Amino acid sequence: MAENNEVAAAPKKKGRLKTILLLIVVLVLAIGLSIAGTLWFLGQGDDSTADGDTEAAAEEVFVPASYLVMDKPLVTTISNPGRQRYIQVYLALESSQEAALQAARKHLPLLRNALISELGTSEFTALQTVEGRQALPERLLATVNTTLEAEGEPAVDRVLLRNFVVQ
Repeated sequence: MAENNEVAAAPKKKGRLKTILLLIVVLVLAIGLSIAGTLWFLGQGDDSTADGDTEAAAEEVFVPASYLVMDKPLVTTISNPGRQRYIQVYLALESSQEAALQAARKHLPLLRNALISELGTSEFTALQTVEGRQALPERLLATVNTTLEAEGEPAVDRVLLRNFVVQ
């Protein structure tokens, strides 16, 4: 009887070993198929336009903007019937070309003079409206770019209002 128990135990181990090996093979196969399926779905549309995408990526290179922050505010009087009013503006200049910002730094006294003159032509009632406040950076940008072009320098992209006070 002891011999029968040992013989019966041996096939159970083989069956377990086969079951474990079969589970491992199935598991590896399932992981491999899921990875292959994921790669196929992600790469499905890229095969037909791979050349066009690389050409478009080569043409459109993102250039981050740089800024020149004017530390001192621009303060001047503005026209208003009856009472004298003041405007105080903190500005920053934005450009994707570093040369334009270097030129603005170089000609900063000239730019401040032109900007103060432009702000002085503003009317108090116009600056009280939303349209007047939105038009102000565009007017200041035109003034900055006109001044820089007169000096033979590249233009900046935008004028940003950091702080804006009208009294």
